[in-house]
Amino acid sequence: MIKHAELDKCPIVSAIREIGSEWNLIIIRYLMTRSMGFNELLRVAKGISSKTLSNNLKTLVNRGIIKREVVATQSINVSYSLTEKGMALKEVIDLLGKWGNEWASGPEKSDQKP
Repeated sequence: MIKHAELDKCPIVSAIREIGSEWNLIIIRYLMTRSMGFNELLRVAKGISSKTLSNNLKTLVNRGIIKREVVATQSINVSYSLTEKGMALKEVIDLLGKWGNEWASGPEKSDQKP
């Protein structure tokens, strides 16, 4: 049995705790394509509530994964983009996507793999 202290030292557990929820992964994935404002993220991340998006954006900013930039135009706009730390997740997210396409499409597909 793995002890709690051992889990705290595990780099995989640390990474999962740092990234957080599945919504955080979805937000990061969209921001890998370009910077986006709150409303655009709300539109593309179908199913997320504005409160959840707001909370997750704050968490990701606090963890240094994304940055929040106030853009002064005719009206004040806020743009979110990935930091260097966030961009370092690209390979991980690409591999998760590849794994999901191959293995997570349903039990009938997974059962066919060796």
